[in-house]
Amino acid sequence: MQDAQVYKANALVEASYRLSLYEQRIILACISQVRRDEPLTDQKLYTISAQQIAEMTGTQLGTAYQNLKAASERLFDRRVTLHEAPNGQENTRIRLTRWVQTIEYRDKEGAVDLRFGTDMVPYLSQLTEQFTRYALADVAKMSSVHAIRLYELLAQWRGTGKREVSLEWLREALYLEDRYTNIRDLKRWVIKPAIEQINEHSPLWVEWDQRKTGRRVSHLAFTFGEKSQKASQKPRNRKGSRSPGGKARNASGSIYGIPMEVINTQARPGESSD
Repeated sequence: MQDAQVYKANALVEASYRLSLYEQRIILACISQVRRDEPLTDQKLYTISAQQIAEMTGTQLGTAYQNLKAASERLFDRRVTLHEAPNGQENTRIRLTRWVQTIEYRDKEGAVDLRFGTDMVPYLSQLTEQFTRYALADVAKMSSVHAIRLYELLAQWRGTGKREVSLEWLREALYLEDRYTNIRDLKRWVIKPAIEQINEHSPLWVEWDQRKTGRRVSHLAFTFGEKSQKASQKPRNRKGSRSPGGKARNASGSIYGIPMEVINTQARPGESSD
């Protein structure tokens, strides 16, 4: 599963649902097995073992065995709220459905077999333009379900290097309900740990800030990019320099931590990065 890729319709990436860490791992490992060169039906059976999860996540085999069974039992009852069709071909409507229609835990083998729900199939196949793809290894080492979800939401906008979302929308997407209603708690227990794990385990670097409407924090703004591109930038001045506008430009070729290639993509014709 080293090179496994996860494909999801953007509507599924932005759906509202709650999954535990091991439920996420089961679902993503099975999604990564969906073939792109053949039709997907709701009769297709996918299998993931405790051994595979242990190797994928770098955890102890015994821990994977213990969590896999409990997660598989809960997963059958998990629902997902979708707000639009797989490729945006229909008017917006709310659809409640389940991730799986059948799930079976094989105790002796320490493995789970599942079939995706009928309504879930189009969001994992038949994808044209409106879908998100990332490597399963990008999130395999993450231990925060919020980090995995936030990474998907950023990967969806990978080509732009920035995304701003309302707190209300983000809370719904993460299915927080009445938890972390205080902005300080939300930042402490959800946002900051998620960003730290994305920066540590994924190929993306991420920075974030908050936006206010009046006195109330209403939005979060994320700036992100590929670590490989950031590391390959050539320094212009070891001690740093300042742009004509007075913005601090550091040795890695960025302004306020935003890589120059991201800044340049936002420039209008004839505009300089400064």
